[in-house]
Amino acid sequence: MKKVLNHLKKSDPVLGAIIERVGPYAMPYREPGFQTLVRSIVSQQLSGKAAATIFSRVMGAASPAGEDGVDASEPLTPEAILKLRPQKMRKLGLSQQKVTYIRELARMTRDGEIVFEKLPELEDTEVIAHLTRVKGVGVWTVHMFLMFALRRPNVLPVGDLGVRMGMKKVYGLAELPKPAEMEKIAAAWHPWCSVASWYMWRSLENEGAM
Repeated sequence: MKKVLNHLKKSDPVLGAIIERVGPYAMPYREPGFQTLVRSIVSQQLSGKAAATIFSRVMGAASPAGEDGVDASEPLTPEAILKLRPQKMRKLGLSQQKVTYIRELARMTRDGEIVFEKLPELEDTEVIAHLTRVKGVGVWTVHMFLMFALRRPNVLPVGDLGVRMGMKKVYGLAELPKPAEMEKIAAAWHPWCSVASWYMWRSLENEGAM
């Protein structure tokens, strides 16, 4: 990682100053499976704290032991989600849309239409094409999955508000950059856009999470 950070510092002195201030790179990775993508859907348009609370409730309700005896070591499965009644999922704090999205993801995973095991072998664009077939899973969600779960090093999440805000602040832009301008700024970051994006989050004192 030292070589990566040195490359970024030399390629982009503005980013280099952020790296010096923030310190070591520490992306919080997750497992590249069904549970992580469900967590990402739950998190859409919610604060980190609210999302964590609701996701914990989902894990508890889907646990064989029930909500009070949730076993955090047991991964969330499509079958466990599909056993929950939609009304029950709504009572956990999920919107009707998110209930629909999560159940659709569970159904497609159970039926073999979505295969998480093959994702590590695919190119980034192929992962995006595979996962965005699920209603409610857009490009931003897959960008987060690529970065935080599949650990892909060169993802620029052009739809992420935090990265856009970081660029606006760090590069002294008059307004939030659009994708084309973001690509132009990030040209110096390749092939480590994921790392640089994490530093954009940290420039706002935001850890970045999925």
